[in-house]
Amino acid sequence: MFEPGSIAVQNRFDLTGRVALITGGGRGIGREIARTLANAGANIVIAELDAANAEDAANEMRSLGSEALSVQTDVRDPQNVEAMTQAAMEQFGRIDILVNNAGIARHFPAEDTPDEVWLDVMNINVNGVYWCCRSVGRRMLQHGSGSIVNIASMSGSIVNNPQPQAAYNASKAAVIMLTKSLAAEWASRGVRVNSVSPGYTASEMTRQAISRVPDWYKVWMEMTPMKRMGEPVEIAHAVWFLASEAASFATGTDLIVDGGYTAW
Repeated sequence: MFEPGSIAVQNRFDLTGRVALITGGGRGIGREIARTLANAGANIVIAELDAANAEDAANEMRSLGSEALSVQTDVRDPQNVEAMTQAAMEQFGRIDILVNNAGIARHFPAEDTPDEVWLDVMNINVNGVYWCCRSVGRRMLQHGSGSIVNIASMSGSIVNNPQPQAAYNASKAAVIMLTKSLAAEWASRGVRVNSVSPGYTASEMTRQAISRVPDWYKVWMEMTPMKRMGEPVEIAHAVWFLASEAASFATGTDLIVDGGYTAW
């Protein structure tokens, strides 16, 4: 039990000896999250569909002084997810932090969205998050402790303008509710479950969208009080907080990091 004043505040961000598994950790926001947690002392498991990206990221984590493992993972496949978890357990014996970062966005008018696009978004953004929470969560529950951080989106709380993305918005709303549901079920058993909801962030995925439709960027900035996109490291620091003991009384929280976009 934490006693006020018994531990210096900065030490509660220390992840030394913890094991953090990050899905989609090979690039973009996921890689920045891995880098941030490694710098905080955690050992890192990179779960990534692209095996080369996964190992490249793991090598970077090793260069930062962390033990690291790369695991080629398709979060759409529950058996593959279970193999990911088992590989991490065999390497480290425990998983203290799970960050469900893997996700995709597709932009189609709702009436024209192909079935396969809708299903792919849901399979990765919702099913994949659940498979990982279930698989890793079982080990955390057995251990009696753990912190799960799901990467949702402000799009789970608002409808973006001007791009049409009903599938993405619905999937991220589902992630937020899944987070709250798991938090309520597992809180008494030592496992915290929270989400971070980024606004427009200068990730590879967002930059690709801007390159395709540059007019979107102007609208986004007009609607963002801070008049800029976030940097991946700003999202990573929010994840670090929720993953660490600094957030020991936070569960079921959706932390929106959006430059004020949802305040208007």
